[in-house]
Amino acid sequence: MPEKKRMKIAFVCDVIYPYVKGGVEKRVWELAVRLAARGHDVHIFGMQYWDGDRILVKEGVILHGICPARPLYANGRRTVGEALVFGLRLLPALVPYRFDIIDCQQFPFFSCFSAKALTMLRRTPLVITWHEVWGDEWYTYLGGGAGFFGKSVEWLVARLTSHVITVSPTTARRFITIGGTLATPIIPNGVDIRRIAAAPAAPDPSDIIFAGRLIREKHVDLLVEAYAVLSVAHPSLRLQIIGEGPESDAVRELIRKKGFGNLVDIRDFVKEHDDLIAYMKASKVCVLPSTREGFGITALEALACGLPVVTADRPANAIRDLITEETGFLCDLTADSLAQAISGALGRYGAMKEHCIAAASGYDWDCIAAECEVNYRSVINKRGPGVVGDGQTS
Repeated sequence: MPEKKRMKIAFVCDVIYPYVKGGVEKRVWELAVRLAARGHDVHIFGMQYWDGDRILVKEGVILHGICPARPLYANGRRTVGEALVFGLRLLPALVPYRFDIIDCQQFPFFSCFSAKALTMLRRTPLVITWHEVWGDEWYTYLGGGAGFFGKSVEWLVARLTSHVITVSPTTARRFITIGGTLATPIIPNGVDIRRIAAAPAAPDPSDIIFAGRLIREKHVDLLVEAYAVLSVAHPSLRLQIIGEGPESDAVRELIRKKGFGNLVDIRDFVKEHDDLIAYMKASKVCVLPSTREGFGITALEALACGLPVVTADRPANAIRDLITEETGFLCDLTADSLAQAISGALGRYGAMKEHCIAAASGYDWDCIAAECEVNYRSVINKRGPGVVGDGQTS
């Protein structure tokens, strides 16, 4: 068989893992490392979160810090200034290079226009990966006028390229509502199945665990209220919260007011991902009461650790795509409903463990990277992206 051509691939993502920990950054990093290991020349363009030279090589991937890191949040919302600065600095950072393909993450939007300009100049294929679609939720997030602006920019980005990847069935369905194509490839996020299986549990056990950014849409305050309901009948339950973000102070203050003592442990993001897996393996149930998720890598990692997942039954919450009767529970967005779902999960977590692990096994990062490689080649060869779904290439 002829040797496959080495590709020069650029990922555009304003924040870079592991300097900032989140689902989008995690996906880009895991794909980049694996594609580099498969012999490709892989670059990530983002803000500079490290000291020293703005360009460095990490695990075979070339990182470009195109501008100093800026605050992501102000008053609990993503800052427009960060998005604008990153978008403006991206084009001159890309110009010196010639790539075979650019994969730009859809958020924070303005960088997609810079990537589009470069690809028009160089006739380079542009892929935009959509992690979530907000639509009318812009009005809730920003209010009337600003919400209309956000929705309009999202609508424009959906029309920048015909080469689009979505990360979940929920995101694919919502992409159609803003004018996206019906034939959008779904290439999901993944987990390192073998590494998770080999990881030991942390020495300090918990009953319930949350991990993620402490932002309004993840409703960690509701989890604390639900824990208060549960603790009446189960006073020895232990809750572990791992994360940081604009809601950190409010969540910590709520925990203090409730007087839970050392039964509720809240800590910042752990430095090593293996430590997060260890905390999950030492727990019984993962609770992620999000109302908006494009995929939910944390939920998938929890399943791979054998933990059933409790999440909110909301249309913009793609974690629901991972939930069956054997892998978790859906709830309304109230403390009582969440407490009831957690109670059900605590009663069945032992019986659900193997089902959870089996469900996660179809999302190994190695397979996901291979799907992306096939998709990129098809785009470069102008055959059009192959439709991919639920971790399987069609």
